[in-house]
Amino acid sequence: MSVPDYMQCAEDHQTLLVVVQPVGIVPEENFFQIYKRISSVNQINVRDSQRVLYIRYRHHYPPENNEWGDFQTHRKVVGLITITDCCSAMDWPQTFEKFHLQKEIYGSTLYDSRLFVFGLQGEIAEQSRTDVAFYPSYDDCETVEKRIEDFIESLFIVLESKRLDRATDKSGDKIPLLCVPFEKKDFVGLDTDSRHYKKRCQGRMRKHVGDLCLQAGMLQDSLVHYHMAVELLRSVNDFLWLGAALEGLCSASVIYHYPGGTGGKAGARRAQGSSLPSEAGNRHRPGALTSNGINADTSAEIGRAKNCLSPEDIIDKYKEAISYYSKYKNAGVIELEACVKAVRVLAIQKRSMEASELLQGAVYINLRQLSEEEKIQRYSILSELYERIGFHRKSAFFKRIAAMQCVAPSIPEPGWRACYKLLLETLPGYSLSLDPKDFSKGTHRGWAAVQMRLLHELVYASRRMGNPALSVRHLSFLLQTMLDFLSDQEKKDVTQSLENYTSKCPGTMELITLPDGLKLPPVPFTKLPIVRSVKLLNLPVSLRPQKMKSLLGQNMSTKSPFIYSPIIAHNRGEERSKKIDFQWVQGDVCEVQLMVYNPMPFELRVENMGLLTAGVEFESLPAALSLPAESGLYPVTLVGVPQTTGQITINGYHTSVFGVFSDCLLDNLPGLKTNGCTVEVIPALPRLQISTSLPRSAHTLQPSSGDEISTNVSVQLYNGETQQLVIKLENIGTEPLEKLEVTAKTLSTKEKLYGDFLSWKLEDTLAQFPLKPGKIATFIVNIKVKLDFSCQENLLQDLDDGISVSGLPLSSPFRQIVKPRVESKPINPPESSKAGDFSHVKTLEAILNFKYSGGPGHVEGYYRNLSLGLHVEVEPSVFFTRVSTLPATSTRQCHLLLDVFNSTEHELAISARNNEDLVLHAGECQRMAIQVDKFNFESFPESPSEGVQFANAKKLEEERQQAKGLEINSKLDICWKIPSLKREGEASVEGVLNQLVLEHLQLAPLQWDISVDGKFCDCDVVVDCKVGDPIPLEVKLTNWSKHSVGPFALTVTPYQDYQNGVHNYELHDAITFVGSNTFYIDSVKPTKNSVCFGALLFLYTGDFYLNIKFHEDNTSRELPLSWFCLPSVHIRAMEPVIQTKL
Repeated sequence: MSVPDYMQCAEDHQTLLVVVQPVGIVPEENFFQIYKRISSVNQINVRDSQRVLYIRYRHHYPPENNEWGDFQTHRKVVGLITITDCCSAMDWPQTFEKFHLQKEIYGSTLYDSRLFVFGLQGEIAEQSRTDVAFYPSYDDCETVEKRIEDFIESLFIVLESKRLDRATDKSGDKIPLLCVPFEKKDFVGLDTDSRHYKKRCQGRMRKHVGDLCLQAGMLQDSLVHYHMAVELLRSVNDFLWLGAALEGLCSASVIYHYPGGTGGKAGARRAQGSSLPSEAGNRHRPGALTSNGINADTSAEIGRAKNCLSPEDIIDKYKEAISYYSKYKNAGVIELEACVKAVRVLAIQKRSMEASELLQGAVYINLRQLSEEEKIQRYSILSELYERIGFHRKSAFFKRIAAMQCVAPSIPEPGWRACYKLLLETLPGYSLSLDPKDFSKGTHRGWAAVQMRLLHELVYASRRMGNPALSVRHLSFLLQTMLDFLSDQEKKDVTQSLENYTSKCPGTMELITLPDGLKLPPVPFTKLPIVRSVKLLNLPVSLRPQKMKSLLGQNMSTKSPFIYSPIIAHNRGEERSKKIDFQWVQGDVCEVQLMVYNPMPFELRVENMGLLTAGVEFESLPAALSLPAESGLYPVTLVGVPQTTGQITINGYHTSVFGVFSDCLLDNLPGLKTNGCTVEVIPALPRLQISTSLPRSAHTLQPSSGDEISTNVSVQLYNGETQQLVIKLENIGTEPLEKLEVTAKTLSTKEKLYGDFLSWKLEDTLAQFPLKPGKIATFIVNIKVKLDFSCQENLLQDLDDGISVSGLPLSSPFRQIVKPRVESKPINPPESSKAGDFSHVKTLEAILNFKYSGGPGHVEGYYRNLSLGLHVEVEPSVFFTRVSTLPATSTRQCHLLLDVFNSTEHELAISARNNEDLVLHAGECQRMAIQVDKFNFESFPESPSEGVQFANAKKLEEERQQAKGLEINSKLDICWKIPSLKREGEASVEGVLNQLVLEHLQLAPLQWDISVDGKFCDCDVVVDCKVGDPIPLEVKLTNWSKHSVGPFALTVTPYQDYQNGVHNYELHDAITFVGSNTFYIDSVKPTKNSVCFGALLFLYTGDFYLNIKFHEDNTSRELPLSWFCLPSVHIRAMEPVIQTKL
């Protein structure tokens, strides 16, 4: 026997072998349709008995194996069923002849045979025959199963007769010697009368009867016969048949102990049949019926158990039988099959190590030269058996050998599909899965080198199958999962192969389903490149939406009534890790930053890299990047535009690397750092873009609040100059701009700024709203720089006379030219030592903030901020180096003296209200006098009282002084012009007025008004009167102070001024008073006045002056002297006009 049956198991010893074969040309599909129905009848209950007959069907069985039927009866073909197509009566004789020829192949062992004819109808089909069944078609054959049952019963009748015939042989009769094919030549010439020969014949016959009893369902009898055969054969050293007897004993014992079978699915089906073997099903039940149908007592059960081997003995006897088989070269198939049967039993007993030893021995059993198909079958069965005993890697090893055998060079047509299928079955044994998710969990399992070899073989096999998509999938899997184990050269080779494959068939994310139903999941390249972190970026500051504050406040972050709850805190922590505290805007480009790493030893090109999102319709804008070899962490920004509103979740990203398209989900990326994946998309808002008439600034403003400035512009102005900034507001979005608010913030500076730095009228701009997309509105801002015009210290050091702002002597001339000391300056002084360089540039910085909204976002209460940074470089124009006052002829006026220094490099003209222009050359200083009316400062805040804190008091005093300076400056209206540059501006004295000057410019709180003859006397007013007429004199005191004043006493003394410094007070003969020349004024309350009257009589003509003096007393001494400044009185006495009488 040369063809082993690797599917053999111990319970096959109780089966009858029936061969089902086609006769003539029968379609394969039809044949197996009937074969399946026939093989479903694999056991029947024998009539009038509780015995069960088991049938084993084969559609192909080598005739040479049938020659071993006497050695083991289950190898003998006892039944033949043939299937044929016959469409006409003319073909029937030929068909029937073929049936007889087919029977002759197994004729020596057949018990019975049947012929199933399909398609023949008519007279012949109507004949009633036992061995032939006619059916109209393959679909119209309902009685096939019934015919098979009748056929099996006929087999049983023959089997039972043979059993009884052999079992009842008389001891005196001559027992024939049963032989295996290779023994026949060895027994020629033996002494058939010797005791040794007779024992051999008896032992072999006992063993043969045991086989027949086992097939006939008589388990107990078979055990008895096997035991007897073992004893007889052992005594004559008939090792081959002794091994067969021991194997029969083991098989019967296995059937007894394991009624479910040892052959896997086939045995399980047998155990689940309609009726179980009576002995197997009832062996533990006292009083069970025996195979003979007699109600036996418990002694029979005890005897059966005694004859039956224990599970441990079964394996020992199997090993003994195998050792006997190994003595015979021609029994290699028997030995191999015995090993397989023993291993199946050991697998059930979970004795894996012993099973492995048996299998290892079976590998080296030398058979004849096997065909390639037989080798594949042998290695496949070895793999299956190793799998059953739990040796998964060993199983995979033999399965892979079987796969390689399918494409051996000696095969003319290699079976690449079979090879591929077997290779797939080896994957679990090598801890290899085709799902890349299994390789992202924990450490790597299995031998990476073997796994890579196997994956390469899968790639090659799938390519030879003509399935490039499958090759790409396996090669992608190899690169993704085994990247850490590939050398640099291997990485290059694999990627080059992958690019060659994908040039013909790009890799996709679609599920690949194989013909056998196996599904290959997609393989995303999460390691090409490796992503370490994902960060959702906020919009640029100018585009970030801000929510208008609600009246309820923003502090109600939770509805929980508890101060702290660990459960709530945990949940909030999870939410915080996923939900982001900023928003994206519908229709605006949003960014996600990935930190990626290229693990390849060469430049990695990533194409079509974009975002995968959920929750909101999102337009991803793919990017392409090139990462240098082993780049380290490299930032990559992916962008897209949300098209709708709601919660958007960034699930991952997609790439195209080496021609493979990948969808990489963040959940599948190990060790990924992220600031969250979900962000809210709010309704669309307009986008404002600003452009100005000024050039962009190289200086970037850094506001303390941390806000970013979208645009910075700069301008150079002279101190006091005003310039218009024209800002164009363009709506570059898709929504109308409906609301606009503008605010300005001056950054902290050490420079004192006077007046409004920035001013505008928003109404003109808002008249152009709503601003539709693409439209432009104009917004004008006035930039007015007015810093301190007082001179700097380094400037004072270079002026000739050392004059200063304070301490100016009142006798200084009105105009004085002061030039810098040029002789003491170096020719080329360094930048840091230019003490005489008066162009000290100062800097002012401000931020214009545009708060705007519109569209759906405005309805939801969102707005945007856009900031414009303004950098102003202020060059000095003029300096006031000295300021002082001189009294004017009027008590309500005075002269303000200003020393003006031109610090520019150009000729400059300066003017004040009602004054002529004063021209100053570059670096020239001149004095200008301005006559001004004194000011009433009583309406400004009062000086702080002693009870006010010092800081507040100081601040209040500064505000008071600033208000005074502003009032004075507004009346002076000092302006400068630089004709050569056509530039002009204001000059302010607010920062140069000291307290002394302010006092001189202030009206006294006590206002004295003197009128002569009804005319008020002040300045150069001359009152004309006539000699001899009494002239009324009136002195009026108005109290503008906060307290009551008085009483006062005034004495009026007339005098004449000779214009040579001599005053004549001896005028008793020229002037006389009508009444007293002393006036008394009582106490005057605040805001009240008091008037006293008198009269003068001039006796001579001339110019007279009145000198009014106060009497010194305690009341007048408490008040400042400046409160008692009375206007000068100039009276001109003339001759009276004499009227001539006609």
